[in-house]
Amino acid sequence: MNAMKWVGIVVAAGMLAGCSGESGQDTGSENHAGHDHSDHDHSTHDHDAGANQERTESQTEEAALSDAYVLDHTASRITGEEEDLSKYKGQVVMIVNVASKCGFTNQYEPLEKLYSERKGDGFVVLGFPANNFKEQEPGSNEEIAEFCQSTYGVDFPMFSKIDVIGEDTHPLYKDLVAQPEPIGGDPEWNFTKFLLNRKGEVVYRFDTRTPPDDPKVIAAIDELLAQDAG
Repeated sequence: MNAMKWVGIVVAAGMLAGCSGESGQDTGSENHAGHDHSDHDHSTHDHDAGANQERTESQTEEAALSDAYVLDHTASRITGEEEDLSKYKGQVVMIVNVASKCGFTNQYEPLEKLYSERKGDGFVVLGFPANNFKEQEPGSNEEIAEFCQSTYGVDFPMFSKIDVIGEDTHPLYKDLVAQPEPIGGDPEWNFTKFLLNRKGEVVYRFDTRTPPDDPKVIAAIDELLAQDAG
């Protein structure tokens, strides 16, 4: 697995499985007809304990990955229509909180470039304008859409303005920030990037200062594109 990949949920699964312990004391060590069955009993016990631990790890990991699925929401497109985000399952998805008056607004350009170059392979960017950081997205949805199109030629899906922190946080972002660290936690600024695999599970997070065309971001996207939806 790529060394960059955040695997907090898998590590957590292993830790939880490790805490489950051995499967109890061996009570079947009794000898019959003068034969010593201790080797057989311990071997069987060790095999059973190992099998139980493997099952526990698998079940715990599956539960963690299930919690990492975040596309079970709807959101309003910037043009007003409601959209079921589960339609993007099967694609590699980058979710970004965007703003028009931010020092990082120029990240729209590499975001659009990534989208245009890789959409044919199953990659999509979902932009969510938010006015939560120093009110750097003050405009209406119509003004935002016009700005993105006229300034950066944005063609990837854009959504209506939402809150990504605070009491009115959109349910999608509640799921994103609820992920185990280092993926989870509130966005600290505009242009925080969450990357989902084809199953709709969050597997990477790149913060504001990591641009969309950073080699490690591109490597992560290409790695996920090479995987199937399973």
